[in-house]
Amino acid sequence: MEKKSKQINQNKMEKLVALLKRRGFIFPSSDIYGGIQAAYDYGPLGVELKNNIKRAWWKRFVQSKLDMVGLDAAIIMHPKVWEASGHVKNFTDPLVDCKKCKKRFRADHLLPANAKSPGYDKEKPFFVSDYQCPDCGGELTEVRQFNLMFQTFMGPLQEDAAKVYLRPETAGGIFVNFKNVVDSMRLRVPFGIGQIGKAFRNEITVENFIFRTREFEQMEVEYFVHPREWEKYFNEWLEIMKGWCKFLGIKDSNLHLQEIPESERAFYSQRTIDFEYDYPFGRKELYGLAYRTDYDLKQHQKFSGQSLEYTDPLTKEKYIPHIIEPSLGVDRSVLVVLLEAYTEIIGGRTTTTEATKELEVVLSLPYELAPVKIAILPLAKKESLVVMAKKIAQDLGNNYAVQYDETGSIGRRYRRQDEIGTPYCLTIDFDTITDQAVTVRDRDSMQQERVAIKDLDNFFKLKFN
Repeated sequence: MEKKSKQINQNKMEKLVALLKRRGFIFPSSDIYGGIQAAYDYGPLGVELKNNIKRAWWKRFVQSKLDMVGLDAAIIMHPKVWEASGHVKNFTDPLVDCKKCKKRFRADHLLPANAKSPGYDKEKPFFVSDYQCPDCGGELTEVRQFNLMFQTFMGPLQEDAAKVYLRPETAGGIFVNFKNVVDSMRLRVPFGIGQIGKAFRNEITVENFIFRTREFEQMEVEYFVHPREWEKYFNEWLEIMKGWCKFLGIKDSNLHLQEIPESERAFYSQRTIDFEYDYPFGRKELYGLAYRTDYDLKQHQKFSGQSLEYTDPLTKEKYIPHIIEPSLGVDRSVLVVLLEAYTEIIGGRTTTTEATKELEVVLSLPYELAPVKIAILPLAKKESLVVMAKKIAQDLGNNYAVQYDETGSIGRRYRRQDEIGTPYCLTIDFDTITDQAVTVRDRDSMQQERVAIKDLDNFFKLKFN
């Protein structure tokens, strides 16, 4: 039974990946050259979905909170930033090679690869002699540490003095701008800084589509608090993150909050909660919430020689603020939204003969995230209908993401829009010429109603709000 369940989950993942390429969501990067491992390009619909997620996060986590501001820090920073943070010395993963097939693996990933419990990717290193290569059964080398940061050189000379790194996380840019933000914005603790941006990690092994890649995007908040108040704000951010998961459409049964024990936390963290999700390939991390104490600001104060001490303008108390960090990945958000939305309807649900099919696929995306909000469909390629349809598309396009489609039967066009998650299809038929009304079809209920063209703007305002 367990083997059958794994096959169903794997089939779902394969079907979703195929759909996303076919419908213009996500393509393998450099596809015409055979692709490059674990790199993906977001296509016309994918970039809209991704941007909608980022806009929604920014609104909820930054704009709607009076104690939050935003930042967009540089990707390439002074190399001492990463010395201070510990990334140069400690940002490593345990690496092993197979002596037979020459493949490389993260040592801590060999437990699930060898069907050993607990099957969780935070398992600590172990005696590698107890394990074999999961691909060919060959003998493995001893574990050695591999630094995950991408290294490059700034300027014309490739020498140590010119060595820089692509940032492995976005948080560093927030920490080093703490003093700039406090001075320029006159903020009082508690307050937070939010940022969305690219990060880069030279992962030993990449896996499962966009779940683990070497180039990815993060949405992070660093929230600065008084040391005595960290628990209060930790719990507040925990509730905000839970609300975000509901907004994305994540079912409670698929989401698990894992309290990370002290033995597995980063040494500077006094509390960490991982948001884990039941992916088709197993339960793995989705988001994280950490209490980082004052480690980061103290480190950057030490390495930079600049005081990062905060002075309360009312009490005159001086201290280094402590930090609560809600960390969310954009790409993993995209993946779970799509997994939750992907629905197969066996036997189909369309009643028109030409559209009848044994299986129909619907992406039941939250309305706010759907890349196309309204599809404009003239019933036939008649000039009178096409002219009216394009005028409606132009007018609605001022406020909504619309797609115009006049190719194929109306049933097939409905199915195409269902597959990309469009909430509403608007059909212009021959009656429209006389009654100045159109038929609006709901993606989820398939109910249709006649709406006057002059009322469309108000109609959709109510629907999308």
